[in-house]
Amino acid sequence: MSLVRRSNVFDPFSLDLWDPFDNMFRSSIVPSAGSDSETAAFANARIDWKETPEAHVFKADLPGVKKDEVKVEVEDGNVLVISGESSKEKEDKNDKWHRVERSSGQFLRRFRLPENAKVDQVKAGLENGVLTVTVPKAEEKKPEVKAIEISG
Repeated sequence: MSLVRRSNVFDPFSLDLWDPFDNMFRSSIVPSAGSDSETAAFANARIDWKETPEAHVFKADLPGVKKDEVKVEVEDGNVLVISGESSKEKEDKNDKWHRVERSSGQFLRRFRLPENAKVDQVKAGLENGVLTVTVPKAEEKKPEVKAIEISG
């Protein structure tokens, strides 16, 4: 699995793309050192982005993550950055683990916001393991129409 970085200023979804089918067969044969946990943590930071008439709303599933473990920032004027770290469960040397499927570690997602985003009014809240980030939209200016009299 790999993270593909692209930066196309015209495509708001082009910054971070996770391709679950890349290296699908190689990962089980030749595990890569150190990158599996990073990819797993990244993959678990699932985020939905919807646009309403009033705002852009981002919802991220972050089970078990505390408010002080998450950062929401706007960088370069129009890039929303959601990052953080889910802490690992304490291990006791007497414990015998049978299966570990929940990931821990750092996560980072970036979204290029459209021009109509009011980045100075971004609000974020974390409730029941769901982070909701609301970015209000500026009102669209309707073109001023002026009738021209036709002579002749």
